[in-house]
Amino acid sequence: QVQLVESGGGLVQAGGSLRLSCAASDWSFDTKAMGWFRQAPGKERELVAAITWNGDSTYYTDGVKGRFTISRDNAKNMVYLRMNGLKPEDTALYYCAARSPRGGTYYNPREYDYWGQGTQVTVSS
Repeated sequence: QVQLVESGGGLVQAGGSLRLSCAASDWSFDTKAMGWFRQAPGKERELVAAITWNGDSTYYTDGVKGRFTISRDNAKNMVYLRMNGLKPEDTALYYCAARSPRGGTYYNPREYDYWGQGTQVTVSS
């Protein structure tokens, strides 16, 4: 069974930075695309960033382009989300998710098969 464990969340002032990490216990990690989603209270879960199995392609929601960077290290079964220039509207519970090879879109949370428990990011103004 695939397990995903996020870390690195916390409280930061606007303009600050955080790096989220996701550790995967999955022998086939390097076959799966990975995504970071977030969900704020009263809002739907949305994709923040996704990366293909080999890291060749990345996808970002418009509001984080130029500020956030997703990366992965297949040798360590890790995926990261570097967040710079944080804004209060980035406050949310951030989830790591894994997606088995398939067609479809990286932006739909229903396309992901495995989820972590989430790590809270709070940005104060």
